Amino acid sequence: MSKKQINRRNRIAASLVCFLALMILEFVGVLDEIHGFVLFIIYFIPYIIVGNDVIIRAAKNIRNGQIFDENFLMAIATIGAFAIGEYPEGVAVMLFYQLGELFQGIAVNNSRKSIIALMDIRPDYANLKTDDGIKKVNPEEIKVADIIVVKPGEKVALDGKIINGSSTFDTSALTGESLPREAKTGDSVLSGFINKTGLIEIEVTKVFSESTVSKILNLVENASSKKSKTENFITKFAKYYTPAVVITALIMAIFPPLLISGATFTDWIYRALIFLVVSCPCALIISIPLGF
Repeated sequence: MSKKQINRRNRIAASLVCFLALMILEFVGVLDEIHGFVLFIIYFIPYIIVGNDVIIRAAKNIRNGQIFDENFLMAIATIGAFAIGEYPEGVAVMLFYQLGELFQGIAVNNSRKSIIALMDIRPDYANLKTDDGIKKVNPEEIKVADIIVVKPGEKVALDGKIINGSSTFDTSALTGESLPREAKTGDSVLSGFINKTGLIEIEVTKVFSESTVSKILNLVENASSKKSKTENFITKFAKYYTPAVVITALIMAIFPPLLISGATFTDWIYRALIFLVVSCPCALIISIPLGF
């Protein structure tokens, strides 16, 4: 877990303890006699503990002209809840949002660990067979038709065909198959295999840049820079969706009290804030780790 995640976890824990304590005090009636600014401060403490980074990011984005994002929506919804006196709702919404962000961070961190583990299949060297004997070289220096020697316990550095010897290989890094695979003279082997038993000689059939390991690592390293059609659509959709949500919430807060007899601004502002939270994708942020 990164320092940022640990910090977020600690802030969530501290805020949650304060919030639950306040809920218990409210349930038993201790807070019934507390009103006004004092009650505001009591609830503002757990709110600012857990939500200060969201408020700061929202302010920075507004200053940089990037107004409509999840930080803005969460900030305006929770600050609005405090403005109309719904302090518990403001704290609870920010807590759930930050909890979802924590789960998402943990899921991403686990994915990164898996990628780091995958990077271990990259060979550090290859044993090139020359007229002067065996020479350790960078796999990228090996050419097609060169002969490499793979000792027991070493990784197969490049794709090729066994020309001498036989052995058992651990192919789990590439295939996920835990059962060892037998290979003998004439059989093809892939880079990333781990030689378990015998000494073998391999005639290289592909240069390192075209080898199986290289292609897998390249796909993994560039995966984040390539978006699916759905992701591209969502990115474009968000540019229009978020402003539409904010404008709709403003209309909901302002016009009904002016047009409907008996309607109050407090009620409709509260409903507009509910609409903001529910409409924001962050309201469903808990589901993000399932996606990862």
